[in-house]
Amino acid sequence: MTDFDAIDALLAEARQEVPLPPADVRRSLREGLNLSRAQVAQALGVSPSTVGGWESGRDPGGEVREKYAYFLEGARTKLAAETAETAEGAPDAADVVEPRDGADEADAPREEAGDTGEADEVEALPSPEPCVLCGMPARHQVAGFPQHLDPADCGTAAPVQPDPAADPPASAEPGPAGRTAPVAAEDARAGRHERAPASRDRAAKPVRVVPVGRRMQTADQSPDLIGAAVAAALKKHSGDLEAATAALVKKAIPDAMALLDETRKGGRYDVVAHPWIPDILRKQTARGADRIWEARPKWARTDLPPGAHEVTALDVNGAYLSALKTHLPIGQLEHSTGFDHDRRRAGVHLITPPAWDHEDRLPNPIGNRDEPGPLWVTEPTLRLLLRLSGPKYGLCDPPEIHESFTSGATEGLLEKFRVALKGARDRAIAEDDEVTLEYVKAMYSKFVSTMGESNYNRELYRPDWMHLIRSQAFANLWMKALKAHEEGLTVVRAMGTDELHVIGDWRRVFPEGRGVSEVKVKDTYTVGEEPDPTAAGEED
Repeated sequence: MTDFDAIDALLAEARQEVPLPPADVRRSLREGLNLSRAQVAQALGVSPSTVGGWESGRDPGGEVREKYAYFLEGARTKLAAETAETAEGAPDAADVVEPRDGADEADAPREEAGDTGEADEVEALPSPEPCVLCGMPARHQVAGFPQHLDPADCGTAAPVQPDPAADPPASAEPGPAGRTAPVAAEDARAGRHERAPASRDRAAKPVRVVPVGRRMQTADQSPDLIGAAVAAALKKHSGDLEAATAALVKKAIPDAMALLDETRKGGRYDVVAHPWIPDILRKQTARGADRIWEARPKWARTDLPPGAHEVTALDVNGAYLSALKTHLPIGQLEHSTGFDHDRRRAGVHLITPPAWDHEDRLPNPIGNRDEPGPLWVTEPTLRLLLRLSGPKYGLCDPPEIHESFTSGATEGLLEKFRVALKGARDRAIAEDDEVTLEYVKAMYSKFVSTMGESNYNRELYRPDWMHLIRSQAFANLWMKALKAHEEGLTVVRAMGTDELHVIGDWRRVFPEGRGVSEVKVKDTYTVGEEPDPTAAGEED
């Protein structure tokens, strides 16, 4: 094939990408059909957070872009047809019955909210959930509570008939002719209806609810995704622990994203999964690195007192899991200049680090760096330097901030996600469940390592989060080194996120165990030698 043939073949295959409507239109089309992000995501084979990213301005590519464009065009066509049908069926003004003066609102015709008569707070559920009134599976929720929209679906087709001889209930209101109409039956189309006798005993029990953002939901609605995945893997592999573990670790990334989506339900903030990223957070080459300095410690003490010393290498448990609790930017990073640091924001900062004069006993907080001058650091590193330069420690001068890329931040952005993983990890340790333990470790470690420019996780593109979480783990290790030093231990070495070598009675400083707030022994060894008394005598 000649070069011209290759070019012709390339041109024949080339085609323009399918156009997409603006981000706000995409969201309004989905919401106009009363569809959740989870429902759209399931149909397109992506995660709900990915759909959220598209609705925030991120554009998909390739085949999934064509599928998404097809969905949006179909949604637009369906909504237009429903609008036209509603307009054709609308009554003339002469046919509308005006309510009489002084008449009760219950006698006036209600304005329909749509073809189904659903109120604004009616939402379709991605999967059926127990109705809060009858306990049977419901496909919609009203004001945040799963309910049947049709009373016929809620345990019985007939409402409870009140006993004429009985006193009216406290919730009854007098009607126009002195009748009593239960408030619960005021609007069955909005999901508020009476219970049938068959479901009275079950519905009489109080419904346990928990807050989820500004709404409430039943307490049993939070599924145990980790436990269910482990049980399914063990069943599929006939109880083979090794095979089940390998299968779970292999799908740790999508499972972690599913858990993140589940724990973000009802959250106060919408996470921007694919924001605009400044060049400093982008790789310069395919296999290269960006320009963010994570302050990874790799320090070893150069001098020890004479004599032999027993050194204990401590292993910090769940370093990345603990680091999920850090100040993370919620939205797109914005550029700023100047020395001031806003603790309500988080991101990356170009600083001139202060001089460090304690290398003989403590590692430098910015790690081992050979080149002097300004460098880009993350929020945890900057906060650590500001803390150490404050009046409590006074170990260095404040860093000089030149410019920053930050966004409004919160320390609790991944807190529910972290708590879910920590809870599963704690239970696995207590029950000696190595399958779940290895699965959970893979979930949080791979979640952190693949949220940047990775081919293994296309659902979340937050290299800023990746750097911040990693450097928070390094900062946590540094603070453990400082604590050991302040408690009289001799710090010998600090490496990575989880390795600290000390001399002295470390058990009075750090609790021992496998929990995330505990440490365990990785190794013990001796450095130096006891002086030989005979050699000293010979010198005399």
